[in-house]
This record gives sequence, structure tokens and C-alpha cells, in this order.
Amino acid sequence: MNYVTTTYQIGSGNIAQIAQTETTVPSVGRVRNMDATPKGCFRNQKGQTKATPAVNVANPFLKTRFLPRLEKEETVQATTRTAKLARDFYKSLSQLSQHYGIIPMDTSQFAYPDNIRLSLWDTMKQLRKKVPCFEDLKIVGGEKKQYLQAEERCNIAHTLYYIPIVPIYLLLRKKETKNVAKLLLSVCSYLYRIVGISHYGDEYSYLSWQYEMIAEWVAYDEDGESTEGYFKELDRASWVGDAMQKKLGHIKNLEYFEKRIGSFKCKTQSDRDYFRLATEAYALFTQYPDTNCYRYATPCEVYGEDDDFDVVTMHNVISFCAETRGLIFDTLISSVNNELGEYGDAEEPAITKRFDCSAVENRNLDFENRLFTLLDDLVYLLNQS
Repeated sequence: MNYVTTTYQIGSGNIAQIAQTETTVPSVGRVRNMDATPKGCFRNQKGQTKATPAVNVANPFLKTRFLPRLEKEETVQATTRTAKLARDFYKSLSQLSQHYGIIPMDTSQFAYPDNIRLSLWDTMKQLRKKVPCFEDLKIVGGEKKQYLQAEERCNIAHTLYYIPIVPIYLLLRKKETKNVAKLLLSVCSYLYRIVGISHYGDEYSYLSWQYEMIAEWVAYDEDGESTEGYFKELDRASWVGDAMQKKLGHIKNLEYFEKRIGSFKCKTQSDRDYFRLATEAYALFTQYPDTNCYRYATPCEVYGEDDDFDVVTMHNVISFCAETRGLIFDTLISSVNNELGEYGDAEEPAITKRFDCSAVENRNLDFENRLFTLLDDLVYLLNQS
């Protein structure tokens, strides 16, 4: 789900106000008459002479259909090398089609390279419909052998998945919402212990450093108007964070996960939303009991050894935080946006598959795709608590 309050776009912070030059748009005035009477060509009362084509046919250009083009065109005569390139392509395409379960288009009536152009275009079209995280398909290789290479990628580079834990703590303190809170504890314990999402209380975590830096700013500006509010929020973030971190790390929350789902009673729409989220988290837990969300973390671009670029890691954008309201969070988001907005690239879950007639590892991004949908829903629901 995409909600404004669910996740936070990198670069969207509005804490630091930037002065802008005022610009005014001139109003549109009416057109004034000229002093002299305008002269020019007047319409012929009889109209233009009608002309008819010598042959009663439609313009053939308007009915022409053009084949898709390859990114790199090469004029190649029908030689032995051309035939080998075509054979390599169709062998690779056959392997790809079997792997993804698609039916390649019959292009036997087209000559080289139009047959390959059309096959590549149709294959990409089918993969976009069938593979949720499909990113790209291209022909790679050298002079001796060429093959197809597919890339799957979860596009999360510009989103912050910060999960607030103060709302869960508050739910735990109320009798009527305690069962909901226990259900959420099992969900978040799975995310913390198994999926590997860091807590802002973890030493050396990215948000731990951010909170420490904010505390130093507040201590330095003791006479500020909002200093007292900052200190209260920092104090709450500290002791609630310590208490909840211990609970998230407790193995009992995973052992009781199934039992809590089975005994949960839905009384309100909010209960039903939390129950649906918990069942999806438990399904991931049972299907991927040891899977970490950073297993396929890959930069979007490919760099050489001499390239020097700062990369936004997945650890920067996925974490438990204290809360998503208040002075501290506003400052946190502003600080994160200012820093990460300067980075040149970002990590995302991505896999590359080569179809060169060797064995293709049966990898996919099903876990990651479902996980980020789960995180989106979790942050949204906690923000409504």
C-alpha cells in the first residue's frame, strides 16, 4: 500500500526551510487593436479548389508498422557468424522461456536481425507481466558466444522503512489492546531476529548514530525554545527503546507466534488489519525461516575499482525507530534526507540470471517483494495507533 504516512521518501524532508526568490506570473491582457487597418490575404468566398488524387488509395505510410529496434544495431550479412549468433540467441531464449514459464513468439518468418529484435521485444513484454520484480533483459557476450541475461530488482532506493516501536509499547499498557500488542511483538521479533532489521538501540546501527547526533545538538543548544520538548522525547526514546529491544530479542515471541494467531479474536476493523498483517508475517516466517533481507543487496549501478561513490545501503533505509511523530522524528528525517540525498547510488535487492545453457540457480525475489509490502502495511498501521 502506498500512503503518505506509511513510508518516507528520501529527499522529501521539509524541516530546513530554504528561502526562494519570489516569482510573479504576468497576467494575460487582452489583445489591443492596431492603429491602422490590417492588410493581408482575405478568404476566397468560393473556397479552395477541390483536388482529388489520381489514384483512390490511402497513404501507405500511415498503415506501416515498424519492428522494435535493438539498442545496438549492427549490419551483418547472412554469414556463418550470423547464423551462429542466431542459434546462440534461440538456445538462450529456450532456456529462459522454460525457466520463467513463458511461450516465445514464433519469428521464423523474419530474417536476421528482425527475428531477434521481435523475439527480444516480445519476451520483455511477457516478463514484465509475469515477473513482479522484472527489471531488464539484454543480450551479452563476446564474439564467440552470446546469451540472454535477465535482471530482477526491488525498487526501494528512495524509500525509508522506519518502524516505530513506541506505539507497540503503548498498546501493551492497555488491557483492551494487549493481545494486539503481543501479536505485533511476534511480528517485530521475527523482523528483528530473523529478517535482520536493526534497532536504533543496536550499537553501530545507522539510526543509533543519528539519535546520538541529535542528542548532542540538543545538549549544545540548551537555551533553545524547544529544548525541553527534545529532552522529553529523547528520554522516552531511550528507556522505551531499551525495554522493547529486550522484548524483540526474546525467543518466546517466535515460539508463541502461531498460538497468538490461533487465539486472536477480531472485534474491530483495526483488529482485522493487524490479524491479516500477522498471518502474512507468519507465512513468511514459516516459508523462509532463516532468510535475511540483505541477502541480495546490490547497488543500482556497476562501478569500477577506481570509482569513488557513496552508496545508500539497505541498513540506512530499513530500521526500527522510536516513533514517527514529534520533534525528534522531524529532525531525524531532515538529517537522514540531507545526508543520503548526497549519495550517488543505493542498494536494492537484485539478482541477475544468465541463460548461457549452464544450470540456472532457482533464485527469485518473492521473499523481498512480500516483505516490503509487509513493512509498508506495518508502518502504516502503527502510525494509525
